[in-house]
Amino acid sequence: MTFVTCALVKFDALNARKMTSTSHLWDYFPIVIMALIALGFVVTTMVLTHTLGPKRHVKIKEEAFECGIESKGNARTPFSIKYFLVAILFVLFDVEVIFMYPWAVNFTELGVFGLWEMFTFMGLMIVGLVYIIRKGALNWD
Repeated sequence: MTFVTCALVKFDALNARKMTSTSHLWDYFPIVIMALIALGFVVTTMVLTHTLGPKRHVKIKEEAFECGIESKGNARTPFSIKYFLVAILFVLFDVEVIFMYPWAVNFTELGVFGLWEMFTFMGLMIVGLVYIIRKGALNWD
């Protein structure tokens, strides 16, 4: 091969790489079009409902509606911190229980090592639960 032929082969290889890298951008073109259509639909719907919708502002329509029950008092009534604490503890233990599902699916493949790991995990959960009970975090009074 001559020098000119080698240079042409390298030039074609570089152009091919450039073409493939720019052609990857065209793969996302349908996604961009779909996103623009969705955004256009949302904007069009909001503008049409605002301009064509009824404009009757009556006091009764301005009030909050909660399941047919008249609202009484202030909506920003303070709650006890115990409510939030119990909710956070529920989420914490609920998420920990979710980790048991993959273990149960792969129980036979994990063998004795997986069994001891789950015993360790459950032991830590029980220690945490005992700590919470001793601190009185679940007492409502």
